[in-house]
Amino acid sequence: MAVIEKMVRLVGSKGERELVGLFDSGATYSCIDRDLAKELGPLDSLPTPLSLETAEAGRTVRVEERVTLDFHLDGYRFSDEFMVVSNLSNRLIIGAATMQKWRFKLDFEAEEVIIDPRVTRLRLL
Repeated sequence: MAVIEKMVRLVGSKGERELVGLFDSGATYSCIDRDLAKELGPLDSLPTPLSLETAEAGRTVRVEERVTLDFHLDGYRFSDEFMVVSNLSNRLIIGAATMQKWRFKLDFEAEEVIIDPRVTRLRLL
């Protein structure tokens, strides 16, 4: 597992916040601390709760809610759902599902998130 920290601006229907996000190649889902999520947007109940493993061996957390937010990185706007987790060690984790969706590449030597600008364009056929 490898991680990169980057400044991210989160925007929801209730507000916005700039903070350091952890781009974590070992996390399946993107997660956000419960208190921060409540500040930014309405929480939606998951149809079926998730049990997610943590980096701590044998420890799991139960996730019952999600929030949909826009996030801004290096001048580009993205959107995704974030699993709401109480007492999250990092307030914001960008996981593999989000990175795959937006085709982010992680350069661990340079500690950079590489963005393909083509994925941010809307294509109408």
